[in-house]
Amino acid sequence: MPDLRGLTVVVTTADPDRWRAALMLASAEAALRGRARVYCHEAAVTLLARSELVDTALELGVILIACQTGLAAHDLPLPDFAEAGGLVSLLAELGEDRLVTL
Repeated sequence: MPDLRGLTVVVTTADPDRWRAALMLASAEAALRGRARVYCHEAAVTLLARSELVDTALELGVILIACQTGLAAHDLPLPDFAEAGGLVSLLAELGEDRLVTL
């Protein structure tokens, strides 16, 4: 199999259907051995409560990134399984990744 470009998925709202789709898409990429990241933008950080899909994504190596502004706005701590970040750092580290927004 040729080297895969990575995949970065931005979840733009606190919609559970978009969250589920983002985790499934990133998990599929990780299963193919590509770099997979999911960035929860602003209110989407409220979706970071642990669930079966989060656990599966983490086991496959998906990186979860929580918007620092969103965490502060919703008075939430950074989950121990996620990284803190922002749009600037996300784009700065994008490299050759494909970028998908949901």
